[in-house]
Amino acid sequence: MTEIVAEKWEEAAAREALLDLCMPQRFEKASELIREGRLPAEGLALAAHGPDGRMVATVRLWHVSAGPGRPALLLGPLAVHPWFRDRGLGGAMMHAALDRAGMLGHAAVLLVGDAPYYERFGFSAAKTSGLWMPGPFDPARLLAVELQRGALTGARGLISPTGARAEKPSLADLIAASDEMKRSA
Repeated sequence: MTEIVAEKWEEAAAREALLDLCMPQRFEKASELIREGRLPAEGLALAAHGPDGRMVATVRLWHVSAGPGRPALLLGPLAVHPWFRDRGLGGAMMHAALDRAGMLGHAAVLLVGDAPYYERFGFSAAKTSGLWMPGPFDPARLLAVELQRGALTGARGLISPTGARAEKPSLADLIAASDEMKRSA
């Protein structure tokens, strides 16, 4: 079995390439509006590598509120390279992510996905009928699992990002770097 480890920041390009291969339409999803410009929850960005060391699977969890004053995590995207599917790696990634979230004291995890796949991890739409996402989404695919009993009881409202913002370079820094590259070329 492939070992699941904490994703390294220098693997960003490999992660994006894997996601481009597995989920080319991901930027059109409501979940992406929530993740955009944010950092994943500390300790909850996971990767698996193949025998040659290349990233073959990824999953991240993000801090959100499940309505006002109700902290939760949003899982996604989960991606497994096509060559490594049907080996249980997606399930192993899910178990690792949920186990780590529970160990870190998180109370609930939300995701948008296929109920028949995610039910085996405890996800259902039973606690999400009062929640909605920014942008278009299918309410039947908004699923949740409580890691602490009652964490989503009565949850109602917009699912919104609460995690740390990703640092972005200033326009002046980008221009200066571009100018420096032109001078050294």
